[in-house]
Amino acid sequence: MNRDYFQLKNKVCVITGAASGIGLATAQLLAEVGSKVVLLDINEKNGKEVEADLNNQGRSARFIKCDVTKSADCQHVQELLEKEYGSVDVLFNNAGIIRRKSVVELEENDWDLVIDVSLKGVYLLSKYLIPLMAAAGGGSIINTGSGWGLKGGDQAAAYCAAKAGVVNLTKAMAIDHGPQNIRVNCICPGDTDTPLCRDEAKQLNLNEDIFLISSGADRPLARIGKPQDIANGVLFLASELASWVTGTELVVDGGGLA
Repeated sequence: MNRDYFQLKNKVCVITGAASGIGLATAQLLAEVGSKVVLLDINEKNGKEVEADLNNQGRSARFIKCDVTKSADCQHVQELLEKEYGSVDVLFNNAGIIRRKSVVELEENDWDLVIDVSLKGVYLLSKYLIPLMAAAGGGSIINTGSGWGLKGGDQAAAYCAAKAGVVNLTKAMAIDHGPQNIRVNCICPGDTDTPLCRDEAKQLNLNEDIFLISSGADRPLARIGKPQDIANGVLFLASELASWVTGTELVVDGGGLA
């Protein structure tokens, strides 16, 4: 096999939620295969630490503080990227948040927060970065959905709604921007050992480790996911190996949905 398929040398790859979890693992992997990674997150301290760590390894990393729910922040990112890089090749819309509550228990501000971060954030950053990507001749967009974007889940009404929206938004974007040579796909992780997943345990008043073990126990592969498992899927969707893949969901969940 031509290993160059997996190389993204000098490609500009933008990752949201890049300071921890799946975003961090993806930033590390894409930098390892030669990308210029642009790290977006609201956590400035962690984001700058990731930036410094990658650059100290001889990689290329740039952190920009960005709240993906704010149009002004997303437009600012566009302006910086156009000035500093000239284009965008890969966009990984990964930022997300969860509130483990039913519609009856959920406060309106929590509903708004989950929808804004997980769904509106995909719309806003795509709105501003697609023109740069199109002007450069195309690229790849990967949106983070969830297994719960394809089926229902308990005590997670806003999250399920947001992730189902991401799944179908992905399809709409693939249709609209295919003529610009932009592929748009959705990666749907199962439960993965991330700060978000551990926060779920806290919200449900459960022991974190027991929660993680139980989340993986009934899957065919009998374990919870690692952030690197999801990052590998993102690399595939970003690479030339996926050159005829668009408008679809890649489920990475250890067989949970099966």
